[in-house]
Amino acid sequence: MFANLQERLDKAIKTLKGEGRITEVNVSSTIKEIRKALIDADVNYKIAKDFTDRVKEKAIGQAVLTSVSPGQLLTKIVMDELTELMGSSSIDINLKGSPGNPAIILIAGLQGSGKTTFSAKLANFLKTKRSKSVLLTAADVYRPAAMEQLRVLGESIGTEVFIEQDNKNPLDIANKAIARAKAHGYEVVIIDTAGRIAIDEEMMNEIKALKSNLNPSESLFVVDSMTGQDAVNTAKAFNDAIDFDGVVLTKLDGDTRGGAALTIRSVVNKPIKFVSMGEKVDTLDVFYPDRMAQRILGMGDIVSLVERAQAQYDEKEAAKLNEKLRKNQFDFQDFLTQLNQIKKMGNLKDLLGMIPGVGKAIKDIDISDDAFKKIEAMILSMTQEERSNPDVIDGRRRQRIAAGSGNSIQEVNQFMKQFEEMRKMIKSMNKMQGAGRMMGGLPFGKR
Repeated sequence: MFANLQERLDKAIKTLKGEGRITEVNVSSTIKEIRKALIDADVNYKIAKDFTDRVKEKAIGQAVLTSVSPGQLLTKIVMDELTELMGSSSIDINLKGSPGNPAIILIAGLQGSGKTTFSAKLANFLKTKRSKSVLLTAADVYRPAAMEQLRVLGESIGTEVFIEQDNKNPLDIANKAIARAKAHGYEVVIIDTAGRIAIDEEMMNEIKALKSNLNPSESLFVVDSMTGQDAVNTAKAFNDAIDFDGVVLTKLDGDTRGGAALTIRSVVNKPIKFVSMGEKVDTLDVFYPDRMAQRILGMGDIVSLVERAQAQYDEKEAAKLNEKLRKNQFDFQDFLTQLNQIKKMGNLKDLLGMIPGVGKAIKDIDISDDAFKKIEAMILSMTQEERSNPDVIDGRRRQRIAAGSGNSIQEVNQFMKQFEEMRKMIKSMNKMQGAGRMMGGLPFGKR
């Protein structure tokens, strides 16, 4: 997402010339290009114009320090304005229920926006990140597949799903689910409601009734980012009807121009609370306007990358791995464990794009999530002895591994060579650290 906008903004800002001070003369063409880039990204014209007018106003007359180029200064101004446009700071979800009652989260949106998948992702997020007990509720009585989809998703994350197949009253289903939550000590009830292909009076009346009768702690509007400016119009219609508390942007990993993400906040005056990518239940992130602004401008998002890594971090396993690395005992089983942790962090290209400078470098490169499959297949085709002791793998064993993994002998040989080079590098690093410790014990080695 935002790849085209990122490229256009980068080109526009690089055209800014001049020294000493940014003037109306040297900034006008750049501002015009920024406005065009925003409109092409499906940002509403008035919002794009107001945005660039503010950027221009703040930029003109700014003194340029000798260590900073005019382009760098303008990038900072644009980043600050993008952050402001998307809401300045993240807004947390409200999980406070009324006394003696669970927190109720009402999920609304059009059909196909990803509501049901998001409901399961949110349940998983609240369980793993907030340590909350959650009851999912299937209140979409018009699409039978929605109930089954939620049941399967709930099962995959170990969360109970309240379903009444023959009940066609969503309010009754929701009330029964809340009663069950109270009886069994659930802290949060997530209610997945029905969507429609288009906005209609019947749908709005139903969601209004649910909102007024249930009095939820939080009502979230789920919108498909790929619908562009239509997403903003739909959000406005839903907000007029139920006055929701926050927005969820789904399918951010799709081929979308990104205008909805930039403008939905300013149109409905409600915060974007979550962003969702892909179908996996662990691909849900809290929305941070400043981090998103950095990514739009190609600065990466190293904070989110570290947070994802920490979510998969196991202190005991890390200590074991550190000890094995120190003793030069890193093996194929350790390698496989690390690959699985990386895969759990999310889409590979998205992860690489969080590293400053890397996003631009790989924008035209197709990086598949299946990139590790060949390596995994090779390691899984090894015996336990071979995984823990790579040195025993001779030519005959390599042929067996190639046949078992569906790879050629050349691919197995190449992987073995790369793995051995990695082990040598680890060994040399250990020697350097050892030498450093010995030098530290000498008088001239101390600092």
